[in-house]
Amino acid sequence: MASADPRPSACEAAYLLFHGETLLPNGVRASLYAVALAYCFIGLSAITARFFKSMEHIMKHSREVVSVDPHTNTPVVKQEKVWNYTIADIALLAFGTSFPQISLATIDAIRNLGRLTAGGLGPGTLVGSAAFDMFPIHAVCVVMPRAGSKKKISDLGVWLVELFWSFWAYIWLYFILEVWTPGVITLWEALLTVLQYGLLLLHVYAQDKRWPYVSIPFVRSDRPEDWVPEENASVDYDNCDEISETLPVSADKNILDILSAGSYHNAEYCIVPEKDMEGSSTMNDVVKNTQEDTSWLLIWWQQFLCAFNLESPESRKMDSIHLRITRIFLNLLIAPWKLLFAFVPPYHIAHGWIAFICSLVLISGISYGVTKLTDQISCVTGISSYVIAFTALAAGTSWPDLVASKIAAERQVTADSAIANITCSNSVNIYVGIGIPWLIDTVYNFFVYQEPLYIDNAAGLSFSLLVFFATSFGCITVLVLRRIVLGAELGGPRLWAWVTSVYSMLHWVVFVVFSSLRFSGII
Repeated sequence: MASADPRPSACEAAYLLFHGETLLPNGVRASLYAVALAYCFIGLSAITARFFKSMEHIMKHSREVVSVDPHTNTPVVKQEKVWNYTIADIALLAFGTSFPQISLATIDAIRNLGRLTAGGLGPGTLVGSAAFDMFPIHAVCVVMPRAGSKKKISDLGVWLVELFWSFWAYIWLYFILEVWTPGVITLWEALLTVLQYGLLLLHVYAQDKRWPYVSIPFVRSDRPEDWVPEENASVDYDNCDEISETLPVSADKNILDILSAGSYHNAEYCIVPEKDMEGSSTMNDVVKNTQEDTSWLLIWWQQFLCAFNLESPESRKMDSIHLRITRIFLNLLIAPWKLLFAFVPPYHIAHGWIAFICSLVLISGISYGVTKLTDQISCVTGISSYVIAFTALAAGTSWPDLVASKIAAERQVTADSAIANITCSNSVNIYVGIGIPWLIDTVYNFFVYQEPLYIDNAAGLSFSLLVFFATSFGCITVLVLRRIVLGAELGGPRLWAWVTSVYSMLHWVVFVVFSSLRFSGII
């Protein structure tokens, strides 16, 4: 009989957080990694605040368009938005909020270069993220409007196109996993997956512009020209005085509000003096304003000062000492993240593009830490990486999606962006989040090994897709019924809003339970 291998396993030999952690019991190590993972998710939530603000500044960007009045032959100058409202939902909002999953899957693919089998973290996280987007985020958004108020989709045609591409993404994924080339992904399949993202953008733009033959002839109701309506956009989420009027601190505030993007800015407790620099498109243009009331350098410096502020004057006036202590504790908890994210340049530079890109870079860095922690948790517990991926990782990396949809459901006058972010994020997850990592691996395998990419546990992944189809059909059916009966997808009578919310959450529980049982080999 061969003797047992005396060499320690990889997770027993390597430490991640500190020296000596490998000497601790596996249960203690798993708990430490889980806490660190949760802290990374808090960081993702916090950086989403800066991403969201930078996206709003990008959307505000307009340009002068000169036209000639046909009656008077005089030139007419008007401001025109650079970004199309609908394309911004897909290219900025959905892509940006899905970037944690995309970067995690890409990092997982790069780590697996040289292996013929794809890693499980990326696909598992993205399929689980689709379920999280479809069910818990719908559950949160439907109760966000004020009691009795309703918010409906203004452009049903665009939503139906986005919904079609969202469902087709998962049909396509099932087709290439089980029908076309079962259990493997070829270079052409990966390339076609990525190219379909471009087709999605083109089709949605055609629907928005009502191109003949390729658009659904639905009449679009009124919607704001700006991504954030002016009456809401005027609220500065870096100014705690203005926020205190819009988001009052009260005992009704829950943990979701405290950790969401808007409340995270509220938690910064600082007053940043701002000046409208919308016309400044370069760093040099902004520097010219240094003799004015403020400058981007002053604003940037103020961001670092904000990182050390734990309490605002409004918070000190709170009657409940327990709520006050809780808010101080939460701000102390995220203080390291705030200090790190203070290095992100102010949103006023280059219309927010530099802040937008820097936010995505930091999201990638946090996602890398998430992959390392997940490896260790799977190693010390023996739990399948797929199970961890579509439960804990999917929920944690989808938090930016939840934050963005929640804010859109609160601040926009329609439900378009809140719901579009869900359907578009699911499309982006497949076409970009799975397509690009698989393209990286298949290109490498094609030129180095002349072999396709083999998918580990493809049958389990396909089973999760089938469960997702069944449950998501029930969720969409309820949205349609709400539109017919109540006249809106979000809000309405408080009782029915909460019934819809609980119904959506139950679908997520069904998905998680059945998928976990399948990957655990029980069914």
